Amino acid sequence: MQLGMVGLGRMGANMTERLLRHGHQVTVFDLNPESVKASEEKGATSVAGLEGYMMALPAPRIVWVMVPSGKPTESTIGLLAQDLQAGDIVIDGGNSNYKDSIRHGEMLAEKGIHFLDCGTSGGVWGLANGYCLMIGGEKDAFAIAEPIFKALAPENGYAHVGPSGAGHFTKMIHNGIEYAMLQGYAEGFEIMHASKFGLDLGQLANLWGQGSVVRSWMLELTALAFAAEGNDLQAIKGYVADSGEGRWTVQEAIDLDVPAPVITLSLLQRFVSRQNQSFSAKVIATIRNEFGGHAVKKND
Repeated sequence: MQLGMVGLGRMGANMTERLLRHGHQVTVFDLNPESVKASEEKGATSVAGLEGYMMALPAPRIVWVMVPSGKPTESTIGLLAQDLQAGDIVIDGGNSNYKDSIRHGEMLAEKGIHFLDCGTSGGVWGLANGYCLMIGGEKDAFAIAEPIFKALAPENGYAHVGPSGAGHFTKMIHNGIEYAMLQGYAEGFEIMHASKFGLDLGQLANLWGQGSVVRSWMLELTALAFAAEGNDLQAIKGYVADSGEGRWTVQEAIDLDVPAPVITLSLLQRFVSRQNQSFSAKVIATIRNEFGGHAVKKND
C-alpha cells in the first residue's frame, strides 16, 4: 500500500522502515530534514509539507500521524483536515488522550474523512519485534488500512477494539498497568539490593525469566539494564518522568469510581523520584531506556 507518515522520531522512523521492509510505499514528512533524509536512504519518498500528500498519494489517501500528543497532534490533524478529501483516512498512532481522539473522529467525519486512533506499544524494539496495535474507529476504514497494521505488528499483534477513542483508551490503561509493573519490579530489586547477601541482580533477573511466574519481557530488559549499567546502577539518576497516560488512567479510575490503588501509587512514586534519589527510581529509569529509548538523566 501507499501511505504517508508524519513524524520521524524514534517510533515514526522505525515504523517507516518496518513498513518499507514489508513492501509498502511510504511518503514521509518531518520538520527535521536529517530525519527525512535518513528515511529516504531506506527507500521512502518525501513531501515538502502536509499539503503535498494530496498529490503524492492515491485516493483513498492514508496518512499516519506519529507526533507528540497534545498541540503537535492537534495542529497536524487540523492541517490535514484542510487538504484531505472525503474517503481519505487519518491514523493517529501516538499517545493521544482518548477524549481528544473522539473529538478528532467527529471533526474529520464532518468532512467525510475517516479517523482511526491506534494505540501503539513496542518502543524502540518494535522495528525488529513488531508493534502491538489497538485500533479504534470505523470498521470499514480499519479494513482498508489493515495491510498496514499487519505489516507493523507481529502475528496476532493487532486488533480493532471499538469505535473512535477505544484504541487510545485501551493504550492508556495498558500504560497504567505498565506503571504498576515497573514499580513492583523496582521495589523488589531495591529490597534485594539493600539485603546483606550481596546479590547479583542481573543474575536474578535472568533467572526469574526462566519459568518463573513473574517472568516477562520487561524482566528480560531488566537483566539487560543491569548488564549494561552494573549492579548498583551508579551512573543512573533516579529521576522518572511520566508522559501522561498514567495520570489519565488514574483520573479515569476516579471518574468511574473504580479503585486502582496500585496504579495510583506507582504514579505518585514517580513524583517522589523527582525530589529524592532512590534505587527503585533508578531501576525504572534504566528499564524505560531499554524498552522505549526514553532519555535517562546521568549523575555528574
